[in-house]
Amino acid sequence: MYWQYERKTNIIRNMTLKVELDRTDRAILAALQNNARLPNKQLAELVGLAPSTCLERVRALRARGVIRGYHAEVDRAALGRTIEAVIAVRIRVHARALVDAFWSYILSLPETIQVFHVSGADDFLVHIAVADVPALHDFVLDALTVRGEVLHVETHLIFDQRRKPAVEPA
Repeated sequence: MYWQYERKTNIIRNMTLKVELDRTDRAILAALQNNARLPNKQLAELVGLAPSTCLERVRALRARGVIRGYHAEVDRAALGRTIEAVIAVRIRVHARALVDAFWSYILSLPETIQVFHVSGADDFLVHIAVADVPALHDFVLDALTVRGEVLHVETHLIFDQRRKPAVEPA
């Protein structure tokens, strides 16, 4: 599948290429991570650039793959998904076909928020949001343990979460 090739390519690209960022690039990234809806004129004022120069800098950061997108953060409870969990999943055989099949399957489920393919005892960490505890129970039994490639699942309820507003370059 194309998205699989693109994802693999991005992983390799991200592991091998470190983009050089100057102080202005870092300031632009910090400001946009705090508020991605900043108008260009306001962003330019914050980082000390002319609006046209700032716009070109943002475009260059997107073209170089540093800025990968923008999103709206939605309150999942307002959508009726009051229970969140991270589920550790171990698959039977760590073969590319099974890994790719699991990726495709788990990302197709509406409960899935994000998925991590990890090293260690487990193969995947799956972050989900559901309406209630019975829905969580049903998800584990009906969506995960019925899969032939799934060997083991371990569910961790999320009581609270916090996200850093900005990630600084290394």
